[in-house]
Amino acid sequence: MNYSKLFLSGAFILLCISCKTSDDATTEPIVNTELTLTSVIDNYTFDQPIGIENAGDGSGRIFIVEKEGIIKVANLQLQDVNTFLNISQVVNASNEMGLLGLAFHPDYVSNGYFYVNYNTADNLTRISRFSVSNDNVNLANANSEVILLEFPQNDTNHNGGQLSFGTDGYLYISSGDGGGGNQESAQDLSTLAGAILRIDVNNSSNGLNYSIPVDNPFVNEPSARGEIFAYGLRNPWRMSFDEQTGKLWAGDVGAGDWEEIDIIESGANYGWPIYEASNCNGFFGSCDTMGLTLPVFEYPHDNGNHSITGGFVYRGSLNPSLVGKYVYADLSGKIWCLDVNSLENTLLFDTELYITTFGLDSNKELFLSDFFSGQIYKFEQAEM
Repeated sequence: MNYSKLFLSGAFILLCISCKTSDDATTEPIVNTELTLTSVIDNYTFDQPIGIENAGDGSGRIFIVEKEGIIKVANLQLQDVNTFLNISQVVNASNEMGLLGLAFHPDYVSNGYFYVNYNTADNLTRISRFSVSNDNVNLANANSEVILLEFPQNDTNHNGGQLSFGTDGYLYISSGDGGGGNQESAQDLSTLAGAILRIDVNNSSNGLNYSIPVDNPFVNEPSARGEIFAYGLRNPWRMSFDEQTGKLWAGDVGAGDWEEIDIIESGANYGWPIYEASNCNGFFGSCDTMGLTLPVFEYPHDNGNHSITGGFVYRGSLNPSLVGKYVYADLSGKIWCLDVNSLENTLLFDTELYITTFGLDSNKELFLSDFFSGQIYKFEQAEM
């Protein structure tokens, strides 16, 4: 297969699948221009890429997170790739574990701080801060690690792993339920599992290298962890902020039957494992939706669909047909876009890619990674 430019059967598909779920089919398209996925680095293969970030410094570089514990920095204009950080010696990359998240401080240009989420040899999730080298912008100081937060994982799957800074300046952390049959942890506010966490990395308190924002929803509940911002999630694999609205969009990986997309709100309970998407599991012997927040969109495991990879609401300029659409995928290789207003869902591509992440460059243009081929692709307008 030629991966340099990917089409579905040589053409862009104009098929609107759904308004609320993919059971309600319609044929009226909402995207009416052709797109391509173009490989951005010639003659270079990344090793199991699962994250794509930019430093917000106007350099045009993108940073690619490799699961084994390495961050590469790529200058697309120069077609140049360097190792930015290598912490593979302390990263446990078994099963779904590894170096899972990267975020650059909003003031990275001034302070040189960036943050990583990785698993340790003793099955901890660790959130740490590193600094860029003083004399090389393409190299981090590997000895600058400051550990902010650690918490145990019950198993080697469902670790979440995304790090994202909100417009409020706080660091948001996605955490899975820990896998291994520990679904109930997502409803347990005394643990950090199955939740979206929010911390203040600019201040410290109580002997920690961070503080808990005073308006976090459970900060005054004695039995709850104050870091929790929202909970009831299974494995929120990739979340992102819409830069225009400030809303936090998350793709939560389903279990046996359904995948879901959530808008994360303070204090909300997204129902897992009582519900999988809007479908009752009967866990805890209840199907009561009182106090639960259901997804804004869900789709079933039909036609090979499984394991959603959350994406971004597109706000770039190169692909006007995608503006205001939440672009996401799953491990079937399908790529969709969901209109954030109408919730109409459109299939963009049906590929052979194993899509593990999306990312933006500093111009808000959209990229994705293929885990197995190690290629990074950019969304572009097709040549007509």
